[in-house]
Amino acid sequence: MTAPDAEPASEPASPVAPEPSEPAGPAPADRELSVRERAVLALERRSWAGPGAKERAIREELGISPVRYFQLLNALIEDERALREDPVTVNRLRRLREARRDRR
Repeated sequence: MTAPDAEPASEPASPVAPEPSEPAGPAPADRELSVRERAVLALERRSWAGPGAKERAIREELGISPVRYFQLLNALIEDERALREDPVTVNRLRRLREARRDRR
């Protein structure tokens, strides 16, 4: 028999933490980039040996799908904090995006 004031056993924590929700609007300018946002920029700085290498790295290193990666990357291209963090990469991505738009 257990004591009436004993706490019930809690359930074990799940091994996978839920993904934090992304803010709906633009991030405040004074907030720093998250670890994930920095990792996306770092992955984008690298060069890739062949087809599929980048997608494999996205899944293995970031633990997200390539579709989600490119969604995050496109949001970062517009983020002034990302421009301050890595101007070379962000400006290169902005130029590539503009070139694609001009070809359409």
